[in-house]
Amino acid sequence: MAQKATQMGGTGPAPVVDAPEKVRNVVLVGHSGAGKTTLVEALLAVTGTISRAGSVSDGTTVTDNDPAAVRQQRSVSLACAPLMHDGIKVNLLDTPGYADFVGELRAGLRAADAALFVVSATDGMDAATAMLWEECAAVGMPRAVAIARLDHPRADFDETLQQCRDVFGDGVHPLYQPMLADDGQSVVGLMGLITQRIFDYSSGYPPAVREPDPEHLPIIADARNALLEDIIAESEDETLMERYLAGEQIEDSVIIEDLEKAVARGSFYPVIPVCAQTKVGLDALLEVLTRAFPSPLERELPPVSGVDGSPREPLRCDPAGPLVAEVVKTTMDAYVGRVSLVRVFSGTLRPEMTVHVSGHGLAERGHPDHDADERIAHLYSPLGSQLREVAYAVAGDICAITKSNTAETGDTLSTKDNPLLVGAWEMPEPLLPVAIVAKTRSDEDALAKNLGRLVAGDPTLRLERNAETRQLVLWCMGEAHADVVLERLRAGGVDIGTEPVRVALRETFVAPSKGHGRHVKQSGGHGQYGVCDIEVEPLPRGAGFEFVDRIVGGAIPNNYIPSVEKGVRAQMEKGLVSGNPVVDLRVTLFDGKAHSVDSSDAAFQIAGALALKDAAEKGQVQILEPVDDVVIRVPDAFVGAVMSDLSGRRGRVLGTEPDPAGHERTLVRAEVPALELVRYAVELRQMTSGAGTFTRSFNRYDPMPAHLADAVRKEYAAAH
Repeated sequence: MAQKATQMGGTGPAPVVDAPEKVRNVVLVGHSGAGKTTLVEALLAVTGTISRAGSVSDGTTVTDNDPAAVRQQRSVSLACAPLMHDGIKVNLLDTPGYADFVGELRAGLRAADAALFVVSATDGMDAATAMLWEECAAVGMPRAVAIARLDHPRADFDETLQQCRDVFGDGVHPLYQPMLADDGQSVVGLMGLITQRIFDYSSGYPPAVREPDPEHLPIIADARNALLEDIIAESEDETLMERYLAGEQIEDSVIIEDLEKAVARGSFYPVIPVCAQTKVGLDALLEVLTRAFPSPLERELPPVSGVDGSPREPLRCDPAGPLVAEVVKTTMDAYVGRVSLVRVFSGTLRPEMTVHVSGHGLAERGHPDHDADERIAHLYSPLGSQLREVAYAVAGDICAITKSNTAETGDTLSTKDNPLLVGAWEMPEPLLPVAIVAKTRSDEDALAKNLGRLVAGDPTLRLERNAETRQLVLWCMGEAHADVVLERLRAGGVDIGTEPVRVALRETFVAPSKGHGRHVKQSGGHGQYGVCDIEVEPLPRGAGFEFVDRIVGGAIPNNYIPSVEKGVRAQMEKGLVSGNPVVDLRVTLFDGKAHSVDSSDAAFQIAGALALKDAAEKGQVQILEPVDDVVIRVPDAFVGAVMSDLSGRRGRVLGTEPDPAGHERTLVRAEVPALELVRYAVELRQMTSGAGTFTRSFNRYDPMPAHLADAVRKEYAAAH
């Protein structure tokens, strides 16, 4: 991969900087199709990083030529694309816009110091983008907005700007207004509201800068006054507003300086009109990225502790400090194996260093705790799928390492003599189960190997080997996420299929019953003899299993009584009417017969199992299904639809309450059978236009409705 050429021609040398103040880490976020990857490619092209931009749809982009991205016609993974502009290295972190790939988005947010929200001038924004803005606001992350795709026939800058203001709130202001061509539709330039200059792109990039025409002056004046007032209101100079209101002409340099400080603080959000195809606004956007967005020195670093959890001093973004870096993403490459994208928080990472790799561990998702020393052979500057070797990466920068045997997403790299652990970052719980089946025994071996690699690199993927349903289940974020995972498994040479996900049910007795078990058999001169009589009683839900011995007079010798219990337990595990375990039961052994020669442990085990089956045939066995506690977070407008849908899922709504985080959202609490939640991750997203999320946790087992239980019994009987 390090030597692999792209379809777009050569790229420039890897940018390397020696100080954190020369770095900007910017994550691009926005809904799928907003134009993030296209914008990144255009910025790389105009800065000379690549020879020309490519397209996600045909796999010619530097940032995402993953076959899965080409097939889905959208980005499916995080890509880092560094460029140099005015002596500043900008690490652009291009994230997928589709909700299924939120893990890639989280990784980008973790590595970044500022966020660029890309909003399409034709499609506006989705609810997920609005929620992400609120999330960035909660942590004080600086933000800017790029209104893209201005060349589209349906583009409407003013309408999109108003939508940004409505959704993102105060502090959102354009620094430029689009300038239309004579046809009144195509955008050929920008009107600078601070400098009051025209940036004309009609003859190409970079633009020609000139004085505004008379018809431009009223447009500039109206927008400029509102912009200046908001910038001055954010100024640290308390006298500036008085001077402005008194009619004093404030110098552009003062306004720009205050603007840059307000953006870096995260209290002012500039809007830049851009068009990747015509290059309109790309220079203006680069200026915001390099001059207004903060360097790593200006951002608070995540907390650290010792690997044993002991407290440590806060980190400082110091290239001479102790090494602390974090693996924000791990992928597998066909050419070089495991590739880890690393954000350096402190110290300087160099080739041939031996580092300590430590991880928090998420055993339930297939990420156990681990600590190991490992030598880093080479260090690279990533450019999408390409790797270019570099000599070092200072605090604040982003780099890549390869062929690590230990490092997984979320792991910490630190020095051997002072191992540290960076505070964990929040990842959403995968809620869509997909049951996968290997076609052959050799595929099973390859599946185990490839699954381990995928789970190590994707914290939003959980692997479950369900002992009760005997299924291998991948828990994914959604259908698109599942498609990518399955495609990558198949690309690794694994022939796999899927099957319906089974939910672990239970069986129990409704009322007392009696059963007779008789196993008497002659075979090859050796006999088998065991007879027992049992009484079965249901216990309260969750009480478990009790075995009571009431044999009198030695009807069954003491040494065979445990055999009866063993047989009963074995049959309980196998089930009686649906192949699911029997629970909450008291079995009393009260009579039986034994033979002085032919009785055996095996015979009484079989008799015990037969007695339980007989009790089931004479009595009434009920099928139980798991019921989960569900908390659904939705915008207020969708509460009615969600509650109505829950009723159709046999759910019981317990109540609603305002979301503590606010933002006109409601929490709906309910109890819902797990059978009704298998595809709820997909269906809730469709129902709420991507704005709904939920969590679930097991509560209890309840009786399954008769018509569903009958269907389960019939299916089991047909299969056996």
